[in-house]
Amino acid sequence: MQRMTARVLAALLFSDQPTMTMGELGQRLQASSGAISGALKTLTAVGVVEQVPAPGSRRDHFRLPDNAWAVQYTHQNAALVAVLDAAEAGVAATKDGSLARQRVTEMRDFYNFLLDEIPAVLDRWRARSKT
Repeated sequence: MQRMTARVLAALLFSDQPTMTMGELGQRLQASSGAISGALKTLTAVGVVEQVPAPGSRRDHFRLPDNAWAVQYTHQNAALVAVLDAAEAGVAATKDGSLARQRVTEMRDFYNFLLDEIPAVLDRWRARSKT
């Protein structure tokens, strides 16, 4: 994780506020709006941060969703979906029987296997975290 991305994540994790704006994050971290924006895009893409409306405010607000850690390992994770899309494109773009096709097929199959297994793992997590 890049340094600014980690700093933004830490600011949201340790904040007592339910949401924060880009401006608040920039002020707290003494960072530029561009750096904050890039970090938020990364965190949003992997499902750890979400943009939410705030009544009476025209600014974008960001927060950690309740299920942030679980979303990282589901089809809701845009980065993971992008990896799978890239793997599919790689399979299609490589020659049958080539080493490149073997590698990219293994990558695709691994992530598909992982996504198939995650629902049961999340069910066990939810059951365990309720106790």
